[in-house]
Amino acid sequence: MALDFLAGCAGGVAGVLVGHPFDTVKVRLQVQSVEKPQYRGTLHCFQAIIKQESVLGLYRGLGSPLLGLTFINALVFGVQGNTLRALGRDSPLNQFLAGAAAGAIQCVICCPMELAKTRLQLQEAGPARTYRGPLDCLAQIYRQEGLRGVNRGMVSTLLRETPSFGVYFLTYDVLTRALGCEPGDRLLVPKLLLAGGTSGIASWLSTYPVDVVKSRLQADGLQGAPRYRGIVDCVQQSYREEGWRVFTRGLASTLLRAFPVNAATFATVTVVLSYARGEEARLEGDAGSAALAQPSSL
Repeated sequence: MALDFLAGCAGGVAGVLVGHPFDTVKVRLQVQSVEKPQYRGTLHCFQAIIKQESVLGLYRGLGSPLLGLTFINALVFGVQGNTLRALGRDSPLNQFLAGAAAGAIQCVICCPMELAKTRLQLQEAGPARTYRGPLDCLAQIYRQEGLRGVNRGMVSTLLRETPSFGVYFLTYDVLTRALGCEPGDRLLVPKLLLAGGTSGIASWLSTYPVDVVKSRLQADGLQGAPRYRGIVDCVQQSYREEGWRVFTRGLASTLLRAFPVNAATFATVTVVLSYARGEEARLEGDAGSAALAQPSSL
């Protein structure tokens, strides 16, 4: 279990490193002004950030997701596995319920982490920047707004994470069963990469409009006076001013990110398990593959 957790953490780090540039683009597209849009689309946003801030601009706010990664993995995989065992049967419905439970509980860490990430991604570059890093960002928010400020966007994060993790584990379970992911299969790793990447896309599609609302609430007041009184007010104002398309803003960069992030995560998990368990384990029973074939281990 400890080895699976270690491999999962390493895979998570790889996923963050691959996906963070796409996440930066997504957040900037989601929160930009409709009256004076700074970016014309995903590709233009990438080009503008690199031109103005260098490649490092795409990795702004990286410390926050990396900082919370270990704790989030511990909660997600621990809660999902224990909930699945408590439910007593490994069925698609129970996979959804276990995933939803894991998604809800990890919001305790995910919400403050994403708040810091969003603030760091949106602040101006240079010596005049407001925050020096994720911990400084959260400390400043706590001093100014208290615990409530640190947990800004918690309800919208719950509304996003609970069903999306359920959809993720359900989709992964259905696909691994359909693809016949069994220990010893020569195509086990490609099948897992396909299942994981597709599951990531499905989970984002299921709750993406809620993610737009969450990003706007967490960025509200950063560049001027606060605009929104809550989730409903944010939805109403956004729809009234920008139409329904506002709830798909940044979706292209998110979907571009979803597949490679999961591919990097699963590939790294495979490599770590293979090296850690050694040549004997690979020859005698492909123990690494066996662990990967279990949805709760991922």
